[in-house]
Amino acid sequence: MSQEVILNDSNFEDEVVKSDIPVLIDFWAEWCAPCKLIAPIVDEISEQYAGKLKVGKLDVDSNPQTAMNYNIRSIPTLLVFKDGKPVEQIIGAVPKQTILEKVEPVL
Repeated sequence: MSQEVILNDSNFEDEVVKSDIPVLIDFWAEWCAPCKLIAPIVDEISEQYAGKLKVGKLDVDSNPQTAMNYNIRSIPTLLVFKDGKPVEQIIGAVPKQTILEKVEPVL
């Protein structure tokens, strides 16, 4: 069962910036085909690292403010946050291993 948190402009601060564990955020949109490709991988990671990594999804169409704040120009974009700050960015539909290489060091 997926542990993902649905993020939006109003809960972003509490769920991400104030999180006491690292957070992986999937910036996506309903119409984005590569976003649909990467979604199952993000789900797997959320299960694999439950308790060690918070995984959230943010729909950029519904939450343009947060996407703009973090300079999200193309989707899917994954951001890894640690201590309230983005420390890694992954752009595009990439293999699971590529994501893990960015996530593992912050855990």
